[in-house]
Amino acid sequence: MSIVVPAHNEGALVAKTLRSFLNDASVGEFEVIVVANGCSDDTASQARAVPGVRVIEIATASKIAALNAGDRVATSFPRAYIDSDVSVSASAVRELRHALASEDRARVASPQMVVDSTKSTWPVRAYYRVWEQSDYLTDGHIGSGIYAVNASGRSRWDEFPDLIADDRFVQQRFTAEERIKLDDVFVVTASRSMSAHIRRGVRIERGNQQLPSHVQRASQKPAASRYLSLLRKVGARPALWPSLPVYLFGFASVKLRARRDRQRPITWARDSSSREAVTR
Repeated sequence: MSIVVPAHNEGALVAKTLRSFLNDASVGEFEVIVVANGCSDDTASQARAVPGVRVIEIATASKIAALNAGDRVATSFPRAYIDSDVSVSASAVRELRHALASEDRARVASPQMVVDSTKSTWPVRAYYRVWEQSDYLTDGHIGSGIYAVNASGRSRWDEFPDLIADDRFVQQRFTAEERIKLDDVFVVTASRSMSAHIRRGVRIERGNQQLPSHVQRASQKPAASRYLSLLRKVGARPALWPSLPVYLFGFASVKLRARRDRQRPITWARDSSSREAVTR
C-alpha cells in the first residue's frame, strides 16, 4: 500500500503523524512518501528521521501540487492520502488496505473522524458536542484528513485539480454505495479558539464552493431534513441544550462570512492555533 503525505511547514507535527502508524508497522509494510511543498522549516529533515519514509521536496507551496507529485512516484494500490497533522494507527491503515483489496469495482474508504477538542476553549468544545450529533459523519462522509482508493477508484480522475477541497472532490467521484467507512478512527485536533475555528470553517466552506454542482454524483439529504434531524437529537439530550446556541453561532458565522467573501481569492489558511496546542 502506498501512502502520500503532503506537508507544508509541518516540522512540529509531521514526525508525530508518521510515527502514529509506522511505529507498529512492519519494515516495508507501507510505501510512505512525504512531499514537503514550499517549506521554510525542518519538515523534510523531520520526516527523513522516521525510518521507512521517502521524502520528496518541491518548491511550490501547494497541497494539490504535493498530492500530484506523490502520485507520480507512488507504486502501489490501494493508495492512501494522509494529512500531515492527523493521528491514525497502523491497524486503521491496514483496515483501509484490506477494505480496498478487491478490484471488482471502484471504491474509496476512510476511518471515522474523531475531533480532539480537549485543548480548545469551552465554546469550541460546546460546538463539537452538538456537531457530533449531526448527519455529517454518517451520510457517506469520506476524508477530512485521510482517505484511500483502490486502482479502479483512482482511475476516476487524472491529476488532482487546483482546488482547496481535495477530500470533497474525491468523495464526489463516488456514490454512497461505493464509499466504505471503517470502524477504526483517525484523530484531528480542533482549533483552540472559536475565532480560529470560524476562520478555518470559512476556508473549508469556500473550498467546497469551488466544486461545480454537476460533479456531485452522490445524493445528499435536503438541508431542512438535516437541520431538523440535528435539532431532534439535541432536543432529546438536555445536557446538550446549553451548547446549541454556540453551535448555531459558529455554524451561521461560517456560512455568512463565506458568502460575504465569495468573490475574494481563496488562499490556504493554516490553523496555527491547533498546531500550537498539539506542540504544547
